[in-house]
Amino acid sequence: MELDVLIDLLQTGDQEVVQKALLEFNKEYAQCFFFNEEERERRKRMGELLMDFLGRDLQPCSQLVSLEAVRILSRDKHALAPFASRESMGALARLAGIEHADERGPRRVPDGEVVSEALKCLCNTVYNSESAQAAAGEMRLVHGLAERLKADGGGGGGGATAAVGGGGRDTSFYELRLMFLLTALLVDVRRQLARELHGVNLLTDTLEAALGLRWLDLYEVATVRDRPPLRRDETDRVMEVLKILFNITFDTSRRQVDEEDAALYRHLAAILRHCLLIDSDSKERTQEFHGHTVNLLVNLPLMCLDVLLTPKVDPGSVEYMGMNMDTVEILLDFMDKRLDRGLKLRESLTPVLNLLTESSRYHRETRKFLRTRVLPPLRDVKNRPEVGEALRNKLVRLMTHVNTDVKHCAAEFLFVLCKENVSRFVKYTGYGNAAGLLAARGLLGGGRGDGKYSEEEDTDTEEYKEAKPNINPVTGRVEEKLPNPMEGMTDEQKEYEAMKLVSMFDKLSRYVERGY
Repeated sequence: MELDVLIDLLQTGDQEVVQKALLEFNKEYAQCFFFNEEERERRKRMGELLMDFLGRDLQPCSQLVSLEAVRILSRDKHALAPFASRESMGALARLAGIEHADERGPRRVPDGEVVSEALKCLCNTVYNSESAQAAAGEMRLVHGLAERLKADGGGGGGGATAAVGGGGRDTSFYELRLMFLLTALLVDVRRQLARELHGVNLLTDTLEAALGLRWLDLYEVATVRDRPPLRRDETDRVMEVLKILFNITFDTSRRQVDEEDAALYRHLAAILRHCLLIDSDSKERTQEFHGHTVNLLVNLPLMCLDVLLTPKVDPGSVEYMGMNMDTVEILLDFMDKRLDRGLKLRESLTPVLNLLTESSRYHRETRKFLRTRVLPPLRDVKNRPEVGEALRNKLVRLMTHVNTDVKHCAAEFLFVLCKENVSRFVKYTGYGNAAGLLAARGLLGGGRGDGKYSEEEDTDTEEYKEAKPNINPVTGRVEEKLPNPMEGMTDEQKEYEAMKLVSMFDKLSRYVERGY
């Protein structure tokens, strides 16, 4: 379908002719994500005419085919002007059924497919256009989305990082996808949802409904271990709710919460525990699903994470000190898999490292359990701490990583597992690997950090005690004693070498003073 022909039909043709022409256009461009720049102005003109056409009294089938064309055109971020104005955004919001109640007039309830397609158009436009983002904020679209969530009884999800294509997802997915985009891109909308619309309550209910939970106790969800994995569409919805909750709780862990909020966050933490214990339809999707769960757990107040350990110990559960450690075990396994992947460690690994570190500071049982898994009694004293495939070895290797955040998180985690005791930390990591964190903490001379821990217990193995006098504290392993380099020298030769060393230090000090 030639654009010039379609533009003429949009200007002069009747509804049936335009619908037929748009069907042909949509079929031809359905998979098109890269457009010819020379046709950009004609696409803009076509967008303007499409929005005018949508303003007519159309049948649902004509609305749907027109919105499909808008969705295709809205993939081009350089041709979004016709869809990003307040007037166009309002028209799309009405067709999506999410206009704010104050702006809502008498109207026909949109067809379900029309609603879904209009939401896709809004997602593309908001994602690609700052003007559309500003218009969405002014129109308070998040209020309309919240109303829809309440009306739906809380069953949906959404989120996007790219233009929306076609597909058979339900309407609730795209409602939540748009909500995610608005909260990710607009700080004011984030605050509106969190405070004015009580977003944490609303989205916790949505998450609970999407998972179909059954409660055994106040903060314990019934989790069937051999239950079928979540379907792909279920996982998609749940993950998008998690992403929205992450956006609106980003500052929660840094502020005090009252008893009512603490109860809400404990309720949410119990649901997140359930999320960690279930799988999606593939290993990759499960990793992604658990990743979003971990990200949200990092935002919750530490005092509310005790519910991760409180469920009773059942047959098959991981038990330690009378506590159910299933969640901690899964987090540890999740961290290990991220370490093995080695990709984008700052984004993929630091959240779970931070979560385990802070949980270990706050919950003694978690710290002691993690220490048994990560820093068991030291027996291997022949290899450097960074050599090997045990968790300790992998984490010690990260302590010299090029990314500062990754390096700091790995060192901090191990330091906390050592109860912030410098000598124990050096024992497990070697002084060379530990020096960065110790220098930052002002602990190069020894001592311990500011954490409050119980008294030290002797965990040295017989192997370690026997080898300890021969362990090089810098490398953290047993090394053969090197011969004395001055053995066999005369006094004159020793004096000559000493003067050479003084000269080298003098040159170094002058080099530093000059600022090189």
